[in-house]
Amino acid sequence: MAAYTRGVMCLFSVERNVFLTQRSAVLVESKRFVRGLRRKPVRVLFPENETSKVLKPPQSEQNVWRLKEAEVTSAGGHPSTGGHPEETDSVKSRSNVQSSVKHVCVSKDQVDGLRFDRAFPGDKRLARLVSVARSRTFREHQGKILLEGRRLICDALDAGANPQTVFFSTVDRLRELPLDKLRRASLVKVKFEDIKTWSELVAPQGVIAIFSRPDPSRMNFADRSHSVPLSLICDNIRDPGNLGTMLRCAAAAGCHNVLLTKGCVDVWEPKVLRAAMGAHFRLPIHPSLTWDDIKSHLPKPVTVHVADSSCEPHRSRETEVIASHKPSKAGDYGWVSSRPSRRNTRYEEYDSDSDAESDDERLSLPRVDTKLYHDSWARSPTALVIGGETHGLSVESVQLAERTDGHRLFIPVAPDVDSLNSAMAASILLFEGRKQLLKLLQTSGKKRQPKAERQVS
Repeated sequence: MAAYTRGVMCLFSVERNVFLTQRSAVLVESKRFVRGLRRKPVRVLFPENETSKVLKPPQSEQNVWRLKEAEVTSAGGHPSTGGHPEETDSVKSRSNVQSSVKHVCVSKDQVDGLRFDRAFPGDKRLARLVSVARSRTFREHQGKILLEGRRLICDALDAGANPQTVFFSTVDRLRELPLDKLRRASLVKVKFEDIKTWSELVAPQGVIAIFSRPDPSRMNFADRSHSVPLSLICDNIRDPGNLGTMLRCAAAAGCHNVLLTKGCVDVWEPKVLRAAMGAHFRLPIHPSLTWDDIKSHLPKPVTVHVADSSCEPHRSRETEVIASHKPSKAGDYGWVSSRPSRRNTRYEEYDSDSDAESDDERLSLPRVDTKLYHDSWARSPTALVIGGETHGLSVESVQLAERTDGHRLFIPVAPDVDSLNSAMAASILLFEGRKQLLKLLQTSGKKRQPKAERQVS
């Protein structure tokens, strides 16, 4: 029994020594692995006695390495030395491909000699400039406007506007513009999705431009030989669509210029630009003017007429007046109120001793006669004032018409119809004034022609 016990204890000590040895070896090996990883994370150090544990590259890299060795060997060189100094055919082909790729990249950044930038993800130039150009405050302070679409941008460039930045989605869209006039502008190629995000159009054309705010005195407008001595004065036009339509009608009627009072909407509003269809670059437009400034923009011998709608319509009286062709009083047409109001009247001198006199008695309408729109009212350089639908005409406009012997122009409408749209009334009166002025010029030309013939004879 004692012998059996001694044998078991000897065997246990041997196994314990073996386990500790293996354990110590494992501990040493783990320490070596950890130290190696701490020194260089991309390399792994193995024990010196484990030479069989060698990291091998993947199969794909092995194949590439073998192909490289085969190419160097066929070229007459050694794999370790890198081959013969002269380039092989494969190396030459690869260099040619790389050079061609570089050439293509350079050509993509140029269009007919104009270099452009590419907007990378996160580029905020388009968002920043569009947000600035859409705010009236920033437009006035920074002097920038936003134009969208090929036609509007081309009209601005033809008129001599100064482009600052042009954003386009494709090179073909950029080629649709006159490139010779974009030499000083910054060209940026952006994704169409970015333009669609910031565009206000239903179907964006893929091109947006930022221009400097044009100065009417420095613009090169189109052929002005068809213009007539007729000016349009917009008084308190608040609706962008109406103002843009009026500008378009003024350009089509050949007006000399357009004058806007301070109560009007901004003429460079995006909605006004879309409704005007390029009229901003076909005739001079002077915004934010006082009535003293308006007088300085009009010729000295000028007649100012105002267009007004009915305040208290009396259609029966209107029918009688039109049938008799005797427009004696403004109240006969029913579009001038018989009761004085503070909006369209002015104070006159009165006797301060009469305390019982009421305010209504101290007020009176400006003395401006009434005329139908198709009567002869454009006989000399003429200015037409169109008031807004909400606030109507200002007192200053009626007073200016009174001082220049102008008239209130009236467009009769069918019964039970309140009034016409301000833009529609402007178009009717502008084309009627153009017709009368052209007829007057033709008549004066015929009278001068016989006198010239007599002088020649």
